[in-house]
Amino acid sequence: MTAARPRSSNRLKPSAPAVPPRRFAIVGAGMAGVACARTLAQAGHSVTLFEKSLQAGGRSSAQASPFGSFDSGAQYFTVRDERFQKALDTVPGLCRPWSATTVRVLDAAGRVATAAPPPVEAHWVAAPTMDALVQAWAEPLAREGRLHTRTAVTHIERDTLHPNAWQLRTETLDGGRQVHAGFDGVVLTQPAPLSLALLQQSGVATPWDAALAGVDIAPCWTLMLAYAQAVRPGLTTLGPQWNAARSTHHRIAWLARESSKPGRTQIERWTVQASPAWSLEHLDDTAARVQGKLLKAFSEVTGIRATPTHSEVRRWRYAQTQKPLGHSFLWDGALGLGACGDWCLGHRLEDAFVSGLELALAVA
Repeated sequence: MTAARPRSSNRLKPSAPAVPPRRFAIVGAGMAGVACARTLAQAGHSVTLFEKSLQAGGRSSAQASPFGSFDSGAQYFTVRDERFQKALDTVPGLCRPWSATTVRVLDAAGRVATAAPPPVEAHWVAAPTMDALVQAWAEPLAREGRLHTRTAVTHIERDTLHPNAWQLRTETLDGGRQVHAGFDGVVLTQPAPLSLALLQQSGVATPWDAALAGVDIAPCWTLMLAYAQAVRPGLTTLGPQWNAARSTHHRIAWLARESSKPGRTQIERWTVQASPAWSLEHLDDTAARVQGKLLKAFSEVTGIRATPTHSEVRRWRYAQTQKPLGHSFLWDGALGLGACGDWCLGHRLEDAFVSGLELALAVA
């Protein structure tokens, strides 16, 4: 992923399929869903993605504010699989290295306890926000009208006209309802509990229902702060001199200075992610209560006592996999149903990519 690599196109180039072309519906347009969709499309199959959010991105989605963006979910990614590297080469220049060498482990009193060793692999971020990568890969599908955003899938059922096929019932954010029919296969790329819930409310039983139920994914409360009076790089006095930290504070697991990431605006901004245990304990607290508690913890860890110009929180009900599936994907050829996501292998963005890719390769 260097400047010396040749430029390549991000267009979908169908190849001769190993099997006759089929129609697939993919529920969820995060990293796994888009990786699966683009691979199936490149193999010559017809793919339609359904995403309940405003745009593709999933757990890499960013939060906009008047003072700059926040990577409210995934903070960075690493590259260990050469197939992931080859996919990244299709969007040269979009991802940039982010120096995380100043990461420290902090104690509950806010002092630097131990210096973390230098990272053994490069840390990358997409610019201008983390979701730019998924959106770039999804763009050819969107251009061809195969990405339906703001569209939640409410039921999966057998096609009323073709009993061996599937149809999906959907509802848009404005309340519109529609039936999309004629799919040979359906792939669920939501978090495992949501995929299981959709199957159950649809009355669809699969051989891997118990496997889905066994996946454990922890929640995460995320606090986003901006200090409009502080603009880098001239700033030298507000807060610590590190840009990211893994914290042992009982409320906070991770802190990152958003303005230190390449391609971002220079207004001082922080993303603070609560620990899995604390997030679970306070899962149903009000946003105001969570914001107050995390802001206090942030001050304790960083020493920043100034009142932020902007402060908001976001709750991820399913954020970080604690107990993965242990296989890269699930697929039942007889039913024409499958599931994939980072939760199959772990919690890294590359895990989501590999999961989606390998499911598509298995069925293409």
